[in-house]
Amino acid sequence: MNITHGLRRALQINPNGLATVYGQRRRNWGEVGERVARLAGGLRTRGVSDGDRVAVLSFNSDRYLELYLATGWAGGVIVPLNIRWSALENEDALRDCRASILVMDKAFAPIGAQLAGAIPGLKLIYADDGEVPAGMESYEDLVAGSAPVADAMRKGDDLAGIFYTGGTTGRSKGVMLSHRNLMANALNALGEGLFPTSTTYLHAAPMFHLANGAAMYSLLLSGGSNVIVQGFTPEGVMAAMQNERVTDVLLVPTMIQMLVDHPAIGNYDLSALEHIIYGASPISEAVLDRAARALPHVRFTQAYGMTELSPIATLLHSDEHIGEGRRKGRHRGAGRATLGCEVRIVDENDRPVPAGSVGEIVVRGDTVMMGYWERPEETARAVVDGWMHTGDGGYMDQDGFIYVVDRVKDMIISGGENVYSVEVENALAQHSSVLQCAVIGIPNEQWGEQVHAVVVRRSGSEVSAGELIEFTKTLIAGYKCPRSIDITETPLPLSGAGKVLKRELRRPFWEGRDRRVS
Repeated sequence: MNITHGLRRALQINPNGLATVYGQRRRNWGEVGERVARLAGGLRTRGVSDGDRVAVLSFNSDRYLELYLATGWAGGVIVPLNIRWSALENEDALRDCRASILVMDKAFAPIGAQLAGAIPGLKLIYADDGEVPAGMESYEDLVAGSAPVADAMRKGDDLAGIFYTGGTTGRSKGVMLSHRNLMANALNALGEGLFPTSTTYLHAAPMFHLANGAAMYSLLLSGGSNVIVQGFTPEGVMAAMQNERVTDVLLVPTMIQMLVDHPAIGNYDLSALEHIIYGASPISEAVLDRAARALPHVRFTQAYGMTELSPIATLLHSDEHIGEGRRKGRHRGAGRATLGCEVRIVDENDRPVPAGSVGEIVVRGDTVMMGYWERPEETARAVVDGWMHTGDGGYMDQDGFIYVVDRVKDMIISGGENVYSVEVENALAQHSSVLQCAVIGIPNEQWGEQVHAVVVRRSGSEVSAGELIEFTKTLIAGYKCPRSIDITETPLPLSGAGKVLKRELRRPFWEGRDRRVS
């Protein structure tokens, strides 16, 4: 099994079936297969050989899906870059993985040119309509002018993709996922009843994010249809759902809230929609209730996991959101271990704790990552005896349902994006007026959590919260930057070992809540 298996199967049994829809452009599996084989041939002639990295910086499109497949078909390794990162952050990732090619659309062509100027030898491919900028090669010309090649048939533990995630040391880490990892997750999802052959799936979540990627790989195996919108907007998503009779979509809770609270929701025919999968961050009970009222015919399923798990660890199926499951409070949990995964709750010595006791959630299975790219020490800390340590604190009830209540790692999840506090602290600390700083997550009704900083100002200096926020925006992605800052001259509380006691800083914001994640 490898990530191109589904395409080969579709070409054999359903070549005329609808594969992709993007705006007015519609292609069947036969057409997609021909384009993928030609694009792979083009990548090969541009120097991509087995294991070489091909990066992409783009909004969603049908070409993005083709590139996922063509890179694997050519034997290469896909590296999807975060569209919300700064140019410096993406430059760091490109240098780290030593990508030889960067594919980008019109929106990111200026950044692509900047990155190519900074990284010698980086080849640029322009994957969009219209005039091709100087110094870049046309994606469409590459497809049209290249001879198709046979599938390289990478498989098993061969590296398929590097997916960058926040770093606990201040630098992002490349999560290495193999063909086995990604296919195991895709088969697990299909075995759980997600994404049957009849699915018309809407790619509304960013295609660089593995939450959407998990659905994509399952769809490729089942042979469903892929409807793609460039990015999430409530009306754009509802229009696509209506026009293409979308049956399934994956959304983060913030997107669900924006969708069901939109005043125009009654103007669209969403009757074909059957299933919303949500994940990447917890959902509030209030948003879940509003979503159920707005879309009473739709089933809701929660998927909990992380990039390092390819990414699904547990599923909370739709029947647990209603009836007896709801009466037992299971709608507030993260579900049970998905097929192919084992889940435990362990103490600080990795010993399993009794049911109902809080510890760290750890996961084992074929979906556990190969490791962090060229970070053996961090890999060894994260994966112990095959168990991936999630950094989430939680407990398991007598029936195997998992409840996430806190975070062990110093991480914030805002709008479905992971933010590591140390990244933000490293940016703040570069300002000349900052003597000491600590970054924490605090509740936010729209985003789940927001990034909040406590800054100790240097004696004699003057700086405002707004100035510090703008300063961080020059260094890191906007979603990582603090949304609020408390400025003080009082030293931060420290433990006996000199570590900042962030729980003390967080406590006033989370008082009265039954969990310290949102």
